[in-house]
Amino acid sequence: MSENILQNKKVAILATNAFEDSELTDPREAVEAAGATVQVIAPEAGTIDGKKGASVTVDLTTAEANAADFDALILPGGTGNADHIRMDEAAVTFVRELTQAGKPVGVICHGGWILTDADALKGVRVTSYPSLKTDLKNAGAEWVDEEVVVDKRIISSRTPADLPAFNKAIVEEFAK
Repeated sequence: MSENILQNKKVAILATNAFEDSELTDPREAVEAAGATVQVIAPEAGTIDGKKGASVTVDLTTAEANAADFDALILPGGTGNADHIRMDEAAVTFVRELTQAGKPVGVICHGGWILTDADALKGVRVTSYPSLKTDLKNAGAEWVDEEVVVDKRIISSRTPADLPAFNKAIVEEFAK
């Protein structure tokens, strides 16, 4: 990946406890390696813990976060993470404002659930963990089973196995 391709870009990662570790840490490393500044946003201050033991410091709470301050967003998966983050109204508002502003969103696995609540999927071609297929289709998305899908500034992937393709795609899209 091109070093500093994301220089001067500010990327948000929106998550809470029970995130899928590699789906937060690997994309974070990829965009930081490309020069981006990353901030982790969660409903509560302190730290959040992944399913497999990763502990990540929260930079901003969802109540403090302003979509206008960010150039892009990463939504990691993890069933518990995705289910709880979408119940946080400040998180839903943040995602809605960011997508309505046309900013790119990288979403993997179960991370797409919040996009349904943010009403950000109408007419968008996406992929996800297969169990989300019906939810995403009901929210207006065209669901496909592919390694990575880029459509209307949403970059989506299915599982940790897709991370190399996902990371490459988010860096490319975030640079545009």
